[in-house]
Amino acid sequence: MSSPAATSRLPQRRAAAERLAAALPPLLIAAERTAQAVLHGEHGRRRAGPGDAFWQYRPYGPGDSAADIDWRKSARADRVLVRETEWMAANTLWVWVQNDPGMRWRSHLADTEKAERTALIALALATLAVKAGERIAPLGGPFRPDHTRRALQNLARHLDPAGAADTAVPPPADIARFSTCLLIGDFFAEPEALEARIRRLAANGASGHLLQVVDPAEETFPFHGRTRFERPGGADHLIFGRAEEVRDGYHRELAALRDRLRALARRIGWTFSLHRTDQPPQAAVLALHERITSPGAAP
Repeated sequence: MSSPAATSRLPQRRAAAERLAAALPPLLIAAERTAQAVLHGEHGRRRAGPGDAFWQYRPYGPGDSAADIDWRKSARADRVLVRETEWMAANTLWVWVQNDPGMRWRSHLADTEKAERTALIALALATLAVKAGERIAPLGGPFRPDHTRRALQNLARHLDPAGAADTAVPPPADIARFSTCLLIGDFFAEPEALEARIRRLAANGASGHLLQVVDPAEETFPFHGRTRFERPGGADHLIFGRAEEVRDGYHRELAALRDRLRALARRIGWTFSLHRTDQPPQAAVLALHERITSPGAAP
């Protein structure tokens, strides 16, 4: 029988639960719809089982199954430990999306900002990974890899452009060998720092995928006449009397950046692909999903 005090707290708990449900990021809802659209055309990947190659012991945490607890080791260690196999450790999708001021720019040619699209694609792919029984986590983030809906909710809040911290390059992170990294952004800022972080992740034995997301105006440079260009988030600006005269040089610089990233990806065994924000996100999600689930696919 419930005590009067406990009964009196029920309305507060119900209200708290309703607030939590209302706070579910719309981003997660959109990502699940995108993932479902992709799954209409193919079956989600399912592994036969976790395998039996020992990887490591680690503390028991939320989302872990009681069946994975090594009770004998836990008794000697005076804490609950999980016996993690190589398959369990390897199948983690580490996600990072760029979120600097430049990512929050949108031209008249697109309906969405780059930051919104990158977060949507990343979360849709994370949703597909969870449906396949694999773990997800934000690269360098505060959450442990997990394969539950709570992990998706945490990731959605972490990636939400409205609340995410400004990040131009991936944070330094030590991840398990055979993990998969998904890095999404326009990659315009700090290319040297970006390359250094990518090389470090690859040196740990991680496979990875780079997706460059651009606004259609950044792709086509449709500017004419006197045009003022401002640095996102800053006071710096340039004014061109005839913007069309710098179009060829701009396209050369953009092509050089892509060639540089594509060559890096090829050398370390990663993949590099492109997406424009005036294109449907499902195409990018499907292409990346196929690359992630088929490691031998062509970059």
